[in-house]
This record gives sequence, C-alpha cells and structure tokens, in this order.
Amino acid sequence: MNRGQVILVDDDPIIRQSTSQWLQMAGFEVIVCERAAEALTHLNEAFPGVLVSDVRMPEMDGLELMMEARRRIPELPVILITGHGDVDMAIGAMRDGAYDFIEKPFIPERLVETINRACEKRRLVLENLRLQQDLASHSGIDSKIIGISPAIQKLRRDILKYAALNTNVIIYGETGSGKELVAQCLHEFSPRSECNFVPINCGAIPETLIETELFGHEAGAFTGASKKRTGKFQHADGGTLLLDEIESMPASLQVKILRSLQEGVIEPLGSNKQISVDLRIVAASKADLSVEENFRQDLYYRLNVSCLYLSPLRERTEDIPLLFEYYARQSATQHERELRRVTRQDLINLQQHAWPGNVRELKNIAVRYALDGSLPVVDLLYPEMIEPVDVTQVDSSLSLGAQVANFEYKVICEALRQHRGNIKAVMEMLDLPRRTLNQKMVKYQIERTDFVDE
Repeated sequence: MNRGQVILVDDDPIIRQSTSQWLQMAGFEVIVCERAAEALTHLNEAFPGVLVSDVRMPEMDGLELMMEARRRIPELPVILITGHGDVDMAIGAMRDGAYDFIEKPFIPERLVETINRACEKRRLVLENLRLQQDLASHSGIDSKIIGISPAIQKLRRDILKYAALNTNVIIYGETGSGKELVAQCLHEFSPRSECNFVPINCGAIPETLIETELFGHEAGAFTGASKKRTGKFQHADGGTLLLDEIESMPASLQVKILRSLQEGVIEPLGSNKQISVDLRIVAASKADLSVEENFRQDLYYRLNVSCLYLSPLRERTEDIPLLFEYYARQSATQHERELRRVTRQDLINLQQHAWPGNVRELKNIAVRYALDGSLPVVDLLYPEMIEPVDVTQVDSSLSLGAQVANFEYKVICEALRQHRGNIKAVMEMLDLPRRTLNQKMVKYQIERTDFVDE
C-alpha cells in the first residue's frame, strides 16, 4: 500500500540508502536526492507528498531548501533531520514553517510516524484545493447542480435535454433532495427563461385557499375578497409553474387543473371569463403518482410526459465533500468569515451520515459549520450525543446526559474487549447497526485497534 511520496535529501550516501530502504519498507514511495537543487526539480504544486531533508549539506543547506520549497509550495510539509548541535536552529526553522524536526541519531519508527502524519496533512490540503478548483471551474448548469457522481452527471444531461422540450415534467425525489432547484434549472435553460418561474407548494396551502392561489379571483368573489387577485397560473403565463408536493393536492382541484392543461385556459373564482394561458407545468412529488390512490390517473398521464429522478444523498456520497465545501464557503463569504479547513475525520463523518434530510440538511450543517468555529462536524451531525466530560470516571454529580454517555462508553469498550475488537460481533451483542456503532465510537474516541490484541 502506497502511504505517500517522500523526497529524501541527504549528502551522506549511507544515511540516504538506509533511510530510503526503511521508508520503502514502511510503504512510502521515495525519491532520493543527494543535493537540494536536485530535490527542487521534483517539486510542483501538485506534489502529493512531503520533503525530508538533512540540515547540514553543501551548496544549499536544509534551511535554505525549506524556505525555497515553501516559497514555491506554501503548504508543503518539510521535515528536517538535524544533528545534536542543530537543535536550536531547527526550533527556529519550525517557527519559520517546518513541519517537524528529527534529531540524529533518530529512531526510524518516529520518522515513519512523523512522515505519515505529514502525508495525511498534504493529502487533505490537496483535496481541499481540488474541491475549490472544482467549484471555481463550474459554470452554467455545473454551477447549479453540483456533484461528480454518475447520478448527478446524468441528471444534468437530462435537465438540459428536457429543458429544450416544451413538455410537462414530473420530478421525483425525497424531501430536501433539491426538486425545486431542478425545476428552476428546467426553466432557466429553456426557451421560456425570459418569463416567470412560479413555484407553489400544494401541501403548504389550506384546501380552502389553494384554488384562488392557483387561478386567482375577482373582487367580491367571496367574503374578504376586496380586490381582484391574479393567480399563479396567470402569473406564470409564458413561463414555468412548479406544483411542489402535488400528491397532496385536493381531488376537487385536480379536475380543474386537468381541464386547464387540456384546454389552455383558466377561469378565476367569481368570473365567467376564460383566460388563455401558455405555460409549462413541472410537478414535484415524494410519492409515485402512478400508484397514489388519491391522485387522478388522467392528470398523471397528462403530466407524465418526461420524468426526472433525484437520488438521495446517501446513495451518492462522493458528492458530499463538494456540496459541503460549496455551502460552507458560500456562508463564510456572505458573513465575512474565514472558512476553517475541513479535516479528514470531518469528511469521514459527513460521508457516514445517513442524511435523512438530504441536501437541505447538509446545507444547514455546512452553514452552521462556517458560522461556529468551535463545533466539530460530528457535534453538528449528532447534537443529541452530548460531549462527555470524563467518560472514564463515574460521578453521580454529572448530568443525566453525561452519565448516559459514560455508561455507553463503558458498554461499548467492554463489548470490544470481550470480542477482541470484532465489530460484527459487537454489533450483534449490542444490537446496533454498523452506522450507529461507528458514530458512537467516533464520538467517544474509541479505537477498535486498542482491543484487538487483548
């Protein structure tokens, strides 16, 4: 397994050879250089590893190499290998940006551990850089429907295909999956984009008001109707009308919508005059309208010309880092905050989460992450799991939540101890799903490997 790349610089051939062999045995890909100038030829912004250099070298020493390397790549981890007399110098170098220094004679395991941490940091920097570049390079529909998964790539193609057609569309997707955003894109990239995009949530309007919301009314049509009102159908004339949560629309209104679609006219409440409308209907639903008992099949067939299906976020985890970065950066910029770097553990927690609220939930988490620099991602995802103050001690003065956390910690540790770190056996013993067990182990900082050899 390749644990990362290392540029090793040392003018002593024996140290160079022995250190290189040790690092290769530990799983690193090693580029060996005798002089600093040679090492610089291997460095570029995309270099995925770390620089390890002796301090005392002819021509250009390790400190000068470090300064030049970090001038070219500001966030490159540089590890200095120093003799005993160079310690004060190395401490000063750390203030100037060195990642760490190792004093000769060094213990190989310590060098390997330090390089491993530095490579992890470099991978994270490059991953964040890639996310930023991906976001910056997006334009057109790529800047609106964000993601790299095959499902999202197909969705973008389908949106552009259906946008060019003057047909009705049904969008299926779970709550929070972005159905309204997709409808907006269908409108924006269509020939109707110069006219209005009008969304209405059929499930959020009382049954007594939805008819007048859609078709409008004349003054005096009912008690309280003091003036004429233009309905959503007429307001969307020439453009696009989104009927969100259409599965919740009253049956009596479904008949009127079907008639309007068939004849291209509406009749405001309290009026005998028919008004011609030319609009595209986009319907959005959580339920399958073809089998929904309370939904008229003749209206379904009128709407079901084209269909788009939005995959839930849990089925396209490769999109999560990009979406999180996008919404967090957007919020930080809006509120003039400096965006803190997402750690690899943050990304793991994000991708292990079930996301029942889909993209809407992720956006909320990203905004809170950007605005509150004190909270790690795991606390934002699971606020009900309070931070245990000291889970290794029993204290009746602790709050109930802390005592529960204490108990959970001990039960999980005991189960891991009994089964020697076997996660499957612990899941069966505690009757916990894998995701829940992982979440609790992350929360309480329990490492399975601590129990493997017991």
